[in-house]
Amino acid sequence: MRGLNPRQIEAFRAVVLTGGVGMAAKLINVTQPAVSRMIRDLQQQLGLTLFERRGTGLVPTSEALSLYAEVERAFVGLERIAQMADELRTRRAGFLRIAALPALANGFLPRFAGGYLVERPKLDLVLSGLVSHAVVTAVAQGQSDLGFAEGSIEHAAVRLERMPPAPYMAVLPQDHPLARKKRLRPADFEGESFISLGHSSVSRFRIDRVFADHGVRRVMRIETPLSEIACSLAGSGAGVTLCDPFTATEYATRGIVVLPFEPRIHFEFAALYAAQGTPPPVAREFIDSFRAHITAFLRPLIRR
Repeated sequence: MRGLNPRQIEAFRAVVLTGGVGMAAKLINVTQPAVSRMIRDLQQQLGLTLFERRGTGLVPTSEALSLYAEVERAFVGLERIAQMADELRTRRAGFLRIAALPALANGFLPRFAGGYLVERPKLDLVLSGLVSHAVVTAVAQGQSDLGFAEGSIEHAAVRLERMPPAPYMAVLPQDHPLARKKRLRPADFEGESFISLGHSSVSRFRIDRVFADHGVRRVMRIETPLSEIACSLAGSGAGVTLCDPFTATEYATRGIVVLPFEPRIHFEFAALYAAQGTPPPVAREFIDSFRAHITAFLRPLIRR
């Protein structure tokens, strides 16, 4: 038997559902003669009588009902595929793998991602916290669909989109004398025990350059690669530091005071995705939504 015509199967299903050729034609948007012809051809091809006429309607035979059970299972599968395609098109289903540097992964990004998922209950997410170099590698090797890393790190296999620059904040122990000020400047840190970021960070270079330009000597007692550790050390009274606003806000209730710092030093980071092709639609929407969220978060800090 040659392959069945999908339109014949569709017409057959429509007649079973509606009980007549006229309603079936409206359901599948064809003419009544077209439905009659497709049913006739299907019966001839199958060698089965599928309908019996009762008054003005058609009643399916037992063979037709058995066939319909199989047809309906197939149509349910097709409808599920169409539904999934629509959900993917509207960014409400799918799978997204994100890797982010600790400054974002320690709280700010997970909270945003959680709200994002609530609105998309069929979207699955893998969220990893990695240092910036590892984020770039994960995206370049296809282990992550999307990454967030320091904007100065580049890779031939990765494309970068700059995110809004965020001003570094001064972080002090709650009982520190400088905590009474409204904002801090380099001169305020003269002779202070300072908690520095690691030498591998571009931000470390920018911060050191500002203090050097102002002739300020800090007591460089402590170094750490992670801003979370710097904030925790500051909260313990071990020293003062400059920190990205995402981490500083996360630790603001843990024994520290967060103040604006001038001149402004920017924490610069970027969204990363594979250089070949375009990011998946759900990743594209995530980048745009997260950028808007960051802009709203930074607005009051910039005003200050």
